[in-house]
Amino acid sequence: MIDLIGDIHGHADKLEELLRKLGYAENNGVYSHPERKVLLIGDYIDRGPKIRETLQIVRAMVDSDNAIALMGNHEYNALCFHYKDAGGGHLRKHEIKNVVQHYETLKQFQNRQQEYEGYIEWFKTLPLFYEAENFRAVHACWDSNNIEYLRKDLVNDRLTDELIYQSVRRGTELYEAIDQTLKGKELRMPEGHYFLDKDGARRSQIRFKWWEDPSATTYRSISVLPNENLPVTPIETSELASLEYYRDHDKPVFFGHYWLTGEPAFFKDNVCCLDYSVAKGGKLVAYRMNDDTTLHSGNLVCV
Repeated sequence: MIDLIGDIHGHADKLEELLRKLGYAENNGVYSHPERKVLLIGDYIDRGPKIRETLQIVRAMVDSDNAIALMGNHEYNALCFHYKDAGGGHLRKHEIKNVVQHYETLKQFQNRQQEYEGYIEWFKTLPLFYEAENFRAVHACWDSNNIEYLRKDLVNDRLTDELIYQSVRRGTELYEAIDQTLKGKELRMPEGHYFLDKDGARRSQIRFKWWEDPSATTYRSISVLPNENLPVTPIETSELASLEYYRDHDKPVFFGHYWLTGEPAFFKDNVCCLDYSVAKGGKLVAYRMNDDTTLHSGNLVCV
């Protein structure tokens, strides 16, 4: 009896509208349902007009046991942006592109430093994944090897200060596991191919559909986001050996992160993305999970 909700990005009004549509009522600042609870996929901050209000709603629901909130890449990035590097600077460099990404959050917490640092501490309490008997949930990518590694390395599926510092060391198993779990998997395109992402950055790697068999696809068809500039050629054999994918017999998995558009739908019978770009005029989407072991389109709810 769980309602899973996709990326919110500071759109508190949409969140409240969706909660009411799902039958939750507000009492003393806390939304609750007599029979259900919410599982939020992550990315509560950045971009939107009501980031503080979003965090207040989510944290109040978690603290009252009416919700489970997972960590998104934006919460992880905020931690690294805040933590100082022993060698100078911060774990996430204060470069222009990073400052721009966090700008709305920082602006909305202006003159509220103590409140902001309280939420930074709270971000560390957010688990990176969730698994129940009949479903799984993660912000960007459920890879069984990564999840098993994180189960052993994290503390109650959560980051500690020490792990945060370790997690930024590129090339380590911890770095790769967190990066893929919170940001998705990437596939390098053939030499000479590139595209411009939503922020105008030049990229030679694509976020790919980690739930599809890569041996039966092309670079263009395996990209999560449609892009007519990607090559319509089979994926190079040298890349295929390392590409695991989510199997049809695995339990349903829910995630966000990928800025989808259009009407909410499933990628596969057991694969559901809940991020439909509310921060760019799209929809805030939920899935009502009951005791089912299969997904039903009628359980998708959006505002």
